[in-house]
Amino acid sequence: MSADKASLPSGWRLEKVSNVSQANPRKATVNIEPNSNVHFVPMASVIENFGGIDVSKLRPLEEVAKGYTQFLEGDVLFAKITPCMENGKLAVVPALEHSVGYGSTEFHVLRPSASVSARWLANYISQRTFRRVAARNMAGSAGQLRVPAGWLADQVIPVPPIDDQQEIVAKIEELFSDLDAGIASLERARAKLKRYRASVLKSAVEGRLTQDWRAKNTPKESGAALLKRILKTRREKWEAAQLKKFADAGKAPPKGWKEKYSDPVELEAEDLPILPGGWVWATLDQLASLVRNGLPQKPSPNPPGFQILRISAVRPMQVNLAKDRYLDIQRGAAEDYFIKTGDLLFTRYNGSLDFLGVAGLVRSSEEDILYPDKLIRVQLVEAAQMPEYVEIAANCGESRKHIAGKARTTAGQTGVSGTDIKATPIPVPSLDEQHEIIALADAMLTSIARAESDIEAQLVRGALLKQAILKRAFEGRLV
Repeated sequence: MSADKASLPSGWRLEKVSNVSQANPRKATVNIEPNSNVHFVPMASVIENFGGIDVSKLRPLEEVAKGYTQFLEGDVLFAKITPCMENGKLAVVPALEHSVGYGSTEFHVLRPSASVSARWLANYISQRTFRRVAARNMAGSAGQLRVPAGWLADQVIPVPPIDDQQEIVAKIEELFSDLDAGIASLERARAKLKRYRASVLKSAVEGRLTQDWRAKNTPKESGAALLKRILKTRREKWEAAQLKKFADAGKAPPKGWKEKYSDPVELEAEDLPILPGGWVWATLDQLASLVRNGLPQKPSPNPPGFQILRISAVRPMQVNLAKDRYLDIQRGAAEDYFIKTGDLLFTRYNGSLDFLGVAGLVRSSEEDILYPDKLIRVQLVEAAQMPEYVEIAANCGESRKHIAGKARTTAGQTGVSGTDIKATPIPVPSLDEQHEIIALADAMLTSIARAESDIEAQLVRGALLKQAILKRAFEGRLV
């Protein structure tokens, strides 16, 4: 990021960061007892987008004095590592009890001279344009890229007289205060929509969404009758598949072959809520003809090979079919792992419990796309016909409670098993009511999504306006 000296207002000058601040100064001597508590700031305590700093954490001086970054009140902290730097983790250190604190070694420390205000310097390097250039100049290995100290020290910034800096910073903060109030209001509205969305889904699988519909309509068959039909079809499909295998191998079915059928997992919980009349509890396994983990081979970011989903492709009620990973295997080995329209995909592993065991429906798939072993694929028995309803049920209520309760952490990874997924309780209404639930839920969720989209657009505009304010400020056009 460069500045043009000729375009600066009168009295302004261009200076290297190293000329107006000490970049990563040597540790100062402190006269504090080794067992005294000092402020400690891990990276998580600095809020993204220059959003503030939490200095409430305390640790004994003797624990942090050697192995961590030292800073003084009034210093500017600037995250050096990816992705923290790109996310705008920087802050001005507030007043501290002992005037000194310690924190993550992934901070650069800038100590402003008398010629530059700390907030002037911090606002300047908070600009997205500055951070983009910093990202292009990072060094190190993938995932461990850092902004070099020398590069940061050599950057040139506009420096007006100190009184002008303070006036401009005050104006920036006044304008940002108004914007932040609007952004906070939008965030509250977004949180309300999130709660409303969860309420809609929960009411859908508890029968409250279609309570009026049931009072006026009599389904062709009850949920219990539908489940009985599904279980019958499930076994018939298995038997048909076995007979085809025997026929393809040129063999007659052996004696007792039907006895090898694996009955689906039955309900474990005895304290499930009472369902509306005509509904029945079932396990996901009772509704499914297939529950299978994906392929374990490591994919490549480049062809050749079949496209394969990312582990992060599945989020609650959505599947991202991004085509940027490939697995080079023979078609014969891949054939059973191509996703199909109507498949439900569950996350088997995830670092966040919020995204573990969640389900997304493949609404349309006309290409050969594989799925990895950290996802579980569920194909419903054809008689169920409403995977959209099962998708809703699997992501909320007792179903979600069951999956979250089965989460286990092994070797730092949190996961659920295929057995856990199979045992998931699903409330089953009649097929007629499933159609009504989907129609009502779709209409309400579409309205929510539209409102969320409007809020996101306004939040983006707010962020862009902040950057425009900063640009004008450092061009001398704000005040």
